Amino acid sequence: MDSEGREALGRSRGGLTSKVHLLADDRCRPLVWLTSPGQRGDSPMFIPLMQALNVARTGAGRPRTRPDRARGDKAYSSRANRVYLRQRGIKATIAQPDDQRANRRRRGRAGGRPPSFDREQYRRRNTVERCIGKLKQHRAVATRYDKRDYIFNGTLATAAIVIWLRDLIKEPSDTA
Repeated sequence: MDSEGREALGRSRGGLTSKVHLLADDRCRPLVWLTSPGQRGDSPMFIPLMQALNVARTGAGRPRTRPDRARGDKAYSSRANRVYLRQRGIKATIAQPDDQRANRRRRGRAGGRPPSFDREQYRRRNTVERCIGKLKQHRAVATRYDKRDYIFNGTLATAAIVIWLRDLIKEPSDTA
């Protein structure tokens, strides 16, 4: 792998760029993130993100590695991602891009059934965008002055800890 990929920095006309791929809960708290060069696609990072998910339980038992539902935008709509979610029993709410929809229709019956889509759940996918907004409130995350990927991940971890510490309100399910 080249040095750009190792440090999660990619070259573009605007200079060096990077991208943070993120899983967040419904309360806009970061759960897992991975970094990649900025010009790389979103979809190839989906399965590694899901595999990195590890949420501790409040009681005894192994950590949760499988969420109830995955919400994503059109960038994550690939057959491989949908198959991965289906095999793990995770409900998917991912919009299908127009080109994928047209290809399926063009193939007729051989194109298969369209994936299920819940508009109400899709509206709730903004939690990831709001979580990224919270992360970018920290100047070091927004500007990425860190050249080394492991240092930038430490900066992200520090920002995530602050987000989690600011969110000390108990969920209704925790009080019952």
